[in-house]
Amino acid sequence: MAKAGKARAPGKPRRAPRRWLWRLAALAVLFGLAFAAWLWWDMRSWRPDPALYPEQGAFVPAGGGEVGFPTLKAVGAQFVYLPLALGDAQAEAPGGFADRFVRARAAGLRVGVVLEFDPCTGADAQSGMFAQMVPRDRDLLPPAIGLDSLAEGCSPKVSDAAVESELMTLINQIEIHAGKPVILKLSRAFQERHNTATTLGRDLWLARDRARPDYAGRPWLLWSANGARMTEASAEPVEWVVVQK
Repeated sequence: MAKAGKARAPGKPRRAPRRWLWRLAALAVLFGLAFAAWLWWDMRSWRPDPALYPEQGAFVPAGGGEVGFPTLKAVGAQFVYLPLALGDAQAEAPGGFADRFVRARAAGLRVGVVLEFDPCTGADAQSGMFAQMVPRDRDLLPPAIGLDSLAEGCSPKVSDAAVESELMTLINQIEIHAGKPVILKLSRAFQERHNTATTLGRDLWLARDRARPDYAGRPWLLWSANGARMTEASAEPVEWVVVQK
C-alpha cells in the first residue's frame, strides 16, 4: 500500500500560484515601455492634420544651431516666429536673431518675433531692445510676448502687482512700435499665477503637446501642438504651431 502524502492542516488556506501574476505584470511593463517608445518616436514628426489646421508654422528656439529656413518651408511651415530676449549677446552675431530674421524672410516665410518677457526687468529696457532689433514693417506678423518666467528669482523682489503693471506697459509700447496688437504666448504656470487670459484682452498663444490646450478658459489663436518636432531643417527640434480657424 502506497504511503499517503502529508495532509494539509485543517483551516490552513491553499497557497495560490503566483507565477501568472508575475508574467502579467511583466507583460504590462513591456507594453507600457513599448507604447512610451512609440509615442516618443511618433511625436518627433507629428503635427496636426492640415485639413483641420491649414495654416501651420514653427517657433524656432534661440541658440539651436543652424536652421535651413527653405527646408522648414518645404516641410510645411508657412510662417516662423523667432525669439528675442533682453541681454542676448548673440542677437547680432552670425546665426543669431538678426541673421535668422533676414534668412527667414529671404526663404519666403512670414516672420514674427516673440519678445520673451523678463519679470525682473522694467518695460522700458525690454521695449527699447525690441524697437532696436525689429523694424517697423506691416508685412511682419503680429508681435508676441512670451509669458513663461515668473518673478520667483528676482532680486530685489518684485511683487505680482508690479509684474502685471510692467507687462501692461510693455504691451502698450510694443503695440505702438509694431502698429498691431500683440499676441500673448502664455504658459500654464504664468496663467495660474497672474490670470492673464482674463485680465488682458489679447489673442492667446497656448501650448500643449498633441491635445488642444484649455488652461486659459477662453479661445486661443495659436497652438504650439508639438514642442519638439524634428525636421530636416535643423538638428534641433522646433516648436510646431498651428492657427485656429
